[in-house]
Amino acid sequence: MAVDDMSGPTGFLGLGMMGRPMALNLARAGIPLTVWNRTAARTEPLRAAGAAVAADPAEVFARSRTVILMLGNAAAIDSTLRRGTPDFAAYVAGRTIVPMGTTSPDYSRALETDVRAAGGSYVEAPVSGSRLPAEKGQLVAMLAGEDAAVRSVRPLLAPMCHETFVCGAAPNALLMKLAVNLFLITTVTGLTEAFHFADRHGLDRRQFLAVVDAGPMASGVSRMKSPKLMDRDFAVQAAALDVLGINELIAEAARKSGLASPLLDICHALLAETVALGHADADMIGVLHAIEARTDATRLQIRHQA
Repeated sequence: MAVDDMSGPTGFLGLGMMGRPMALNLARAGIPLTVWNRTAARTEPLRAAGAAVAADPAEVFARSRTVILMLGNAAAIDSTLRRGTPDFAAYVAGRTIVPMGTTSPDYSRALETDVRAAGGSYVEAPVSGSRLPAEKGQLVAMLAGEDAAVRSVRPLLAPMCHETFVCGAAPNALLMKLAVNLFLITTVTGLTEAFHFADRHGLDRRQFLAVVDAGPMASGVSRMKSPKLMDRDFAVQAAALDVLGINELIAEAARKSGLASPLLDICHALLAETVALGHADADMIGVLHAIEARTDATRLQIRHQA
């Protein structure tokens, strides 16, 4: 059965850095799509790709059976869904709501409860990957929710995601996403610190990155971030401020479960310093700025003590 037969008319709310390429991949796959974004100018590429552009979220819900949310945070989701107002039930009843962004697991669990109480279905489907994989349709999705709803949504994700994993009941998909992101954050921070170490010892930076790429630590992440480190290219793929927010969600989930997260806590401090130094909108390799600032402060302290 075709994707659109499985999911019906589809809505997409939120056309930011990740949402727009994701929605474009759906439109280019021929899926009947209605989109909305708070900044209307961002909808134009979708219109050109054949999607209908709604004047407001209410129109998206009126025209859709499945509605994907790629919104910035829980507050944006609640505001767009008109949660806590009579409009909420009118929006979600008889529809499947699919948030694909990253929120806290507790928030997702509560939202699922409200959606189901209002007569809707709910599938959380956070994705692993940044802007470039989103553009290429190579994201990895983790799904959680009722079996029937998950089965109906899973084929719809194919134009956006090269792999999908069913994780059981909500909020297991978000917990899985947070676990994956813990690995990602610590890995990118570690690569950045290693690059700084090699650079400050006067090693050939290009050779260092070539050695990494030739060895067992090479990965899709290292190959994506290495050229950016080499060129000090901080153009955003995943913004430092956004990564800091995800770091905080992981830390919150760890604390609630009584789990230690020592590496994550160090990364949190470095990301916070990166933002404080004015690099909130830089790519996550912008932690290089914080590491360099710490090095400069350490060397200054040593000179004063000499």
